[in-house]
Amino acid sequence: MESRALLHARPAALLPPRAGLRLPLPLPRPRAVSLSPAAKPALQSPLLASRGPFLPRHDALLGNGFLKRRAASAGGDVSFRAQAAAASAAVPAPAPQPEESSTKFLGIDVKTLKKIVPLGLMFFCILFNYTILRDTKDVLVVTAKGSSAEIIPFLKTWVNLPMAIGFMLLYTKLSNVLSREALFYTVIFPFVAFFGAFAFVLYPLRDVIHPTALADKLLAALGPSFLGPVAILRIWSFCLFYVMAELWGSVVISVLFWGFANQITTVDEAKEFYPLFGLGANIALIFSGRTVKYFSNLRKTLGPGIDGWEVSLKGMMSIVVLLGLVITSIYWGVNKFVLNDPSLPKSDRKKKKEKPKLGMKESLKVLLSSRYVRDLATLVVAYGISINLVEVTWKSKLKAQFPSPNEYSSFMGDFSTATGIATFTMMLLGRFILRKFGWGVAAMITPTVLLLTGVGFFSLILFGQPLTPMLATMGMTPLLAAVYVGAMQNIFSKSAKYSLFDPCKEMAYIPLDEDMKVKGKAAIDVVCNPLGKSGGALIQQFMILTFGSLANSTPYLGGILLVTVLAWLGAASSLDKQFSSLAKEDLKKEKPKRK
Repeated sequence: MESRALLHARPAALLPPRAGLRLPLPLPRPRAVSLSPAAKPALQSPLLASRGPFLPRHDALLGNGFLKRRAASAGGDVSFRAQAAAASAAVPAPAPQPEESSTKFLGIDVKTLKKIVPLGLMFFCILFNYTILRDTKDVLVVTAKGSSAEIIPFLKTWVNLPMAIGFMLLYTKLSNVLSREALFYTVIFPFVAFFGAFAFVLYPLRDVIHPTALADKLLAALGPSFLGPVAILRIWSFCLFYVMAELWGSVVISVLFWGFANQITTVDEAKEFYPLFGLGANIALIFSGRTVKYFSNLRKTLGPGIDGWEVSLKGMMSIVVLLGLVITSIYWGVNKFVLNDPSLPKSDRKKKKEKPKLGMKESLKVLLSSRYVRDLATLVVAYGISINLVEVTWKSKLKAQFPSPNEYSSFMGDFSTATGIATFTMMLLGRFILRKFGWGVAAMITPTVLLLTGVGFFSLILFGQPLTPMLATMGMTPLLAAVYVGAMQNIFSKSAKYSLFDPCKEMAYIPLDEDMKVKGKAAIDVVCNPLGKSGGALIQQFMILTFGSLANSTPYLGGILLVTVLAWLGAASSLDKQFSSLAKEDLKKEKPKRK
């Protein structure tokens, strides 16, 4: 009883820190006092707070019982209750910790932009170069002395395809011994060096290094039907430029760029941003077309005795070399500062399995045994055949309408600019199409567009003569009308390819494992793409030899185009089902890692 009297007499603030443990008081019964829920925390808080955060359970119960007795006793100190309530209010409750939020710009995560913006700049530079190279290679081989548009089918079949296969063999070997970064530099630097050397060394020495006399003797002995094969020997350095320009599109765009993009992006990022990659790239088409147009007009202002084509070549190839160095710099910067940033979420790509390195035969067996890869190969080959069936015929009409290099190059500059504008518009629609209708519908638009426009072009060639009076009222001849319709066909086909076909094709690689990405892309993009173009060229060669001319073989070419596009549509439908299944599995694996 003395202990209880002393406890009532001394203020709570004067109690020793562990006084509660020394008092031999029994634990209070919970039923002794009935407190309202609002009063409980107010009466508990001051004493419990004064005993520190490490208060044992016995102390807490003792202090709680003491406060209850003080509060329930008759004539209890009301001011004590008020002070206890005030003290409780003064101690703020711990606020809930907000979830970590990432910084966004225009509704896009800044961390994602660190990857997307450099990839867009790389694609801009790569496609800018490709447009200049594509327009230049056509002017070189088509308008050269002793050559014509008939050289293109032979060039794609007997030169481009073997070099593409040789590159695939070399790339497969290098992918087994070099790191990803070293492989990128090893592949791109020879391209940059060649284009610079061509403008400043090979072209100025063309009269020395080209066997013109030997080509004349061979043509006289074999006859004019061998003009195409002999022209390859006659202007071999131009043909080498043509092949390297073609490989730039297959290797640098498809293998290097898209391979790199697939390695650092997720499926969600690809669906959101792959269609947008082409927006900046097709602005490059517009500017590169204006660049080609500028150099074409520049040749007209030069005085006599000056090779204007040589001057323009040096200017354009200097731009190509400069942008090639920019591409490698961006690639180095992304690997150095972006992918090594620990704050960035790691891309959930399937890692390369540890297994013995496959040889060439084994790699081809793996590719051919996969239905998924076969469908991808069908898409690429079908596109190559379809576009080649129309493009070579159009270029022959183009040279007939614009025989001089200046006029031909100037028209190609306008053609590239129009392609860029159309593709830019299609890119905006492509993002909506992928979101609204999915991968399958987006993948089938390109073959549908190519079929419709190709049929219109062939129909104009076949039935153009009866339309001569009507075309004359519009200031056009049937030849000029065929050139414009063929140009429209190429513009719409290429814009659909860049905005829908390429993104859909590259998205299809994402669910594959790392080994299949590297070797599968090399086999499909570097071999199947030239194989498709060479297949179209072989078909045209056979048709010309069988029916005498492209005009006579036009109905048959139209039928082949129809069959090819139907096979293309079937492969796209099959691949849509497989891709959707793999993509769902990939997304299920990504979601837990983001939480």
